[in-house]
Amino acid sequence: MWLGDCFECINWKKVGIFAGGVLFGTAGLKILGSKDAKKVYVQATAAALRAKDCVLDTAATLQENAEDVLAAAKDENTKRAAEIVTDEELCADSESAEKSE
Repeated sequence: MWLGDCFECINWKKVGIFAGGVLFGTAGLKILGSKDAKKVYVQATAAALRAKDCVLDTAATLQENAEDVLAAAKDENTKRAAEIVTDEELCADSESAEKSE
């Protein structure tokens, strides 16, 4: 009688789910370890490496362009600073000329 009560307390749905998971896991390991699966892994990894190379090339190009823009901006600021100094000198020279008259 005790043994019969024990089997009534078992949730057979959960036992079935557990057994199915074990079977699925075992079959999954066999599938994931097969030669065909390894070929897929190699192809996916090769594609990822190609994509990485492409991204690195694009990043290098962008960095070079940014450096060119920065250099041009610095040159522009240097030219403007020189123009401002020239304008200030002209104003100072004209003011001193006016005072000496």
